[in-house]
Amino acid sequence: MPLALDTPQGAADLAESLLPPLGNRWLHTQAVAARAREAVAAVPEDERDLLVAAAWLHDIGYAPELRETGFHPLDGARHLESLGAPDRLVRLVAHHSGAVYEAEQRGLSAELAVYEREDSPLLDALIYADMTTGPAGQSFDFARRIDEILVRYEPGSEVHNAISKARPYLGAAVERTRGRIAA
Repeated sequence: MPLALDTPQGAADLAESLLPPLGNRWLHTQAVAARAREAVAAVPEDERDLLVAAAWLHDIGYAPELRETGFHPLDGARHLESLGAPDRLVRLVAHHSGAVYEAEQRGLSAELAVYEREDSPLLDALIYADMTTGPAGQSFDFARRIDEILVRYEPGSEVHNAISKARPYLGAAVERTRGRIAA
């Protein structure tokens, strides 16, 4: 493995090799990584680099060359696995921001279930970073971010349905992270 993918620099390098052509997706990714750095107090000290690395890599599955299923958490996790990335990093990317809800909508629950989901301050903080950052890197509160997604994706679409169902789960993760940062 040429890059230490579970370090902020290694993850940033990989993300930068894949995402800049995607414009706003690259702006979003950079801002999610910055938000994760701001939220490191929410996780144990030995997990802080992993949080930032996962933030850099959470959306790499959108890169056209990685597209297999069209479901970016799964495509990103599979790519990281193929590179020999640490298992926990692969699982965080696979399960970022309520991916289980969208996998259900897309008929990909069994494929996603290969990657065990953890319930932890680390996954919560990754959700927080993603769910408080707009599609072009804007700083959004949680409600505005959810509303933005629901407007961007047509009612009845997989993403619209999944985010609608995931909203309580995602909101709870954001609130837990805010509480951990404040403590």
